Amino acid sequence: MTGLMTEPAKAIRVALADDQAVVRMGLKALIDREPDLEFAGEAADGAAALRLLGDTRPDVLLLDIRMTGMDGIDTLRAIAADPALTTTRVLVVTTFEIDQYVFAALQAGASGFVLKDSAPEELAHAIRVVASGEALLSPSVTRKVIGRFSRHDATPVDGLDTLTPREREMVAWVATGRSNDEIAAELVISPDTVRTHVSRAMVKLRARDRAQLVVFAVRSGLTMP
Repeated sequence: MTGLMTEPAKAIRVALADDQAVVRMGLKALIDREPDLEFAGEAADGAAALRLLGDTRPDVLLLDIRMTGMDGIDTLRAIAADPALTTTRVLVVTTFEIDQYVFAALQAGASGFVLKDSAPEELAHAIRVVASGEALLSPSVTRKVIGRFSRHDATPVDGLDTLTPREREMVAWVATGRSNDEIAAELVISPDTVRTHVSRAMVKLRARDRAQLVVFAVRSGLTMP
């Protein structure tokens, strides 16, 4: 009897955008040594990054926020505004853990935020997480965002009034940076139950992903006390 052949998993294609050549070199080396990652090209500024995305359509873009010329925030906005580029997930990789940049990046469409001094295995994990369609928001980064912006007046978010009390609760938990499994453990319910409520909330709020759900939660003041 002939066994069924399984196709090898498709490699995650990763592009880089950073104005420091040494940083690009280090990130490329990280990508090259991971068997499930494939280098798709590099750019030294935002304008070049947009051209690169148009030519190569990578799965993930590692993007620095503060670049000369067109910076990372404007690049994120341009990506979000171009329907042809929306399949690329953007992971912001920077030395600046400053809340104004974090929140601006999330508002502009970033799927995650990690620091350049993270361990190589953490960066590789971050790439895999955002490539899978999830958002990567560490609790420390999320706390910075909430701590700064919850002090301001909340602004309305379309669809918020359609959420059930349980869905509102789940959105607030998501804004803590916890995963579905972690939320489930806190509330002593199943991860599937959490996933269902979070998914319904995302549909009602038209949130692109979990990162945007955090943005909506912070903007609306819907966060944990």
